[in-house]
Amino acid sequence: MNISLKISRLTLVMFLTATCAIAGWKTGTPLPNLAKFKLDGAVPDLAGKVVLVDFWASWCGPCKTSFPSLEKLQKLYGERGLVVLAVNQDKTDKAMRTFLTDHPATFPIVRDTQNQLIAEADVSSMPASFLVDREGKIRHLHKGFHGEKTLAEYEQEIGVLLQEKNKGKP
Repeated sequence: MNISLKISRLTLVMFLTATCAIAGWKTGTPLPNLAKFKLDGAVPDLAGKVVLVDFWASWCGPCKTSFPSLEKLQKLYGERGLVVLAVNQDKTDKAMRTFLTDHPATFPIVRDTQNQLIAEADVSSMPASFLVDREGKIRHLHKGFHGEKTLAEYEQEIGVLLQEKNKGKP
């Protein structure tokens, strides 16, 4: 075997390994430490919480519909341990702020200015959300927002996760 063929195979193996490592978030895997990403805005303490991480953008039509539902979920379940964390993908802070003027929210919002988190999660459509249990594991994935159908799914899944006890805490 010649040296160039060996190098090509090595390059292919390295590429495939790297590609598999960033293939996106999956159910059963831990939510990564969000502090390692250069997010614009404060990420709250998520330890022991049920977390709905929602990726959105101002140009996304379904995101406009989903925001009132996310606000409803935060108000209904926030005191029981739910944190809705919205991750914005807009290129400018102004675009995000304009959206939030028309769609106010009380839950935490951060902006992924470098698209690092969005790339790691492998978000290919907006909105996309990941529901994380109290142990920090991703349990449910949602692509898109389909009105009352998606809201009912969120409520059912959140209800189950809030009833589960955190194994690491009393």
